[in-house]
Amino acid sequence: MKRKLLTGNGAAAWGARLAATDYIPAFPITPQTEIIEALGNWIDTDEMDARMVTLESEHSMITSAGAAAATGVRVFSATSSQGLLYGMEMLYTVAGWRAPFVLVNVSRGLSSPITLEPDHNDILAARDSGFLQIHCSTCQEVLDSTLMAFRLGEDPRVRLPVIVNLDGFYLSFTREPVEIPDETAARQFVGDYDPENIRFRASSPVSQAVAVLGGSPYSYFRYESHLAAQNGLAVYDEIATEFAERFGRSYTAIESYRTDDAELVFVMMGSFATKAREAVDRLRENGQAVGLLRPRLLRPFPAQHFQQLLAGKKGVAVIDQNISMGMGGVLHSELASALYGQPESPRILLSFIGGLGGRDISLEEFFEISAVTQRAVEEGQVPPPRLLYTESELREVRKLQAVAKVERDELGEKK
Repeated sequence: MKRKLLTGNGAAAWGARLAATDYIPAFPITPQTEIIEALGNWIDTDEMDARMVTLESEHSMITSAGAAAATGVRVFSATSSQGLLYGMEMLYTVAGWRAPFVLVNVSRGLSSPITLEPDHNDILAARDSGFLQIHCSTCQEVLDSTLMAFRLGEDPRVRLPVIVNLDGFYLSFTREPVEIPDETAARQFVGDYDPENIRFRASSPVSQAVAVLGGSPYSYFRYESHLAAQNGLAVYDEIATEFAERFGRSYTAIESYRTDDAELVFVMMGSFATKAREAVDRLRENGQAVGLLRPRLLRPFPAQHFQQLLAGKKGVAVIDQNISMGMGGVLHSELASALYGQPESPRILLSFIGGLGGRDISLEEFFEISAVTQRAVEEGQVPPPRLLYTESELREVRKLQAVAKVERDELGEKK
């Protein structure tokens, strides 16, 4: 095992390399491109025995990934933001094929307006596709989760593709010390991909096709995929336990930080959750019993884990780095569904939305979130969802709204 300064992108590339990936269909998009460049360089210098093919779009790339996995080879690819949406049709298709491979998504806010900064609307648009999802907060976690994702997706109880998600720029281009596992140890952990009856031989062709099905058999196939995704929770727990035994790093489905005696709990995912950890420490220094839960596994959703970890807590503040238009934060909605009707669930569940387009969430805002949650607990009333803005930002938004109104009025007069 060696330690090296790696970006999140570099860590993802190392995960694919250590897993002995056979085939890498690729299409570059910022901020994912460094992953493909690193893998391409290793292949060119004979440091990695794999085949890379550059496709003409993400739609073709994901199609190629699924088709290759369906022939029994180990596949890795990566994308980001608009690219993930470009291939959205094929996300559903290849998951329905039950073709396991690993796709790294480097989260970036969606157009429009356009941005190069991160939030989670791109990855959460794919939550219902059939891909399992692992969310990372550090570069080390990116490498290790990529290795674990191959085991997870290829497990006979699952057989589904897996997305490993990391935040663009904040993680993809941040260098951190990363432990790179020994190549032999990593490959022993991941193991060989056993495609069972899936194979492709030119000398012995076997047709693989998807039939057009009516309602009843279609429902059965979808239900089977759903059950396989649910199996992923127990399988992930097994894999995480084995990984900790082999490499000494623990990755439970939900990271729990200082929650045992906490009365208030932040819930947040992705790299911005590291800011929440610091806020928890500062609040603890001030005598406030606050903790943090960070889901690593979003699909399948670890509902029972949340129910157990939040039982008896007084208040929960969910901080979403996404927004579902007309509804609010996705993680808040999912957690509310998981906790509803549970006898020991917190009575106060608050929604905050921040970090859209990479906007920072400051320590002071976490302190305010804690104060708002505490007041809600004391008063027994839940305030409406809150979009995080500073006072100066709100003034700027109002200026923009005023300018837009003048432009609309002038346009109406011309008409």
